[in-house]
Amino acid sequence: MKYTKMIEKYQSHKDDTGSPAVQIILLSKQIADLSGHLKKHAKDNSSRVGLLKMIGKRRRLLDYLSRENKELYQKMILDLGLRK
Repeated sequence: MKYTKMIEKYQSHKDDTGSPAVQIILLSKQIADLSGHLKKHAKDNSSRVGLLKMIGKRRRLLDYLSRENKELYQKMILDLGLRK
């Protein structure tokens, strides 16, 4: 997935890393990387806890985005390939 291109697409300005859309993209990249790690190291429970925290944070950010900006939420769901 082209996360850097997606970040450029959703940034509100050049140095934007704090907007909900950019945070969701960054969390999605981290989640994908950690999921790959856990496939290889199934008994790494501390990483699994971190993964679940990241998934929860991304879910909360998506919920916020769905309340504040429905159009952007729908676009992000499609671009990231997420359910819901």
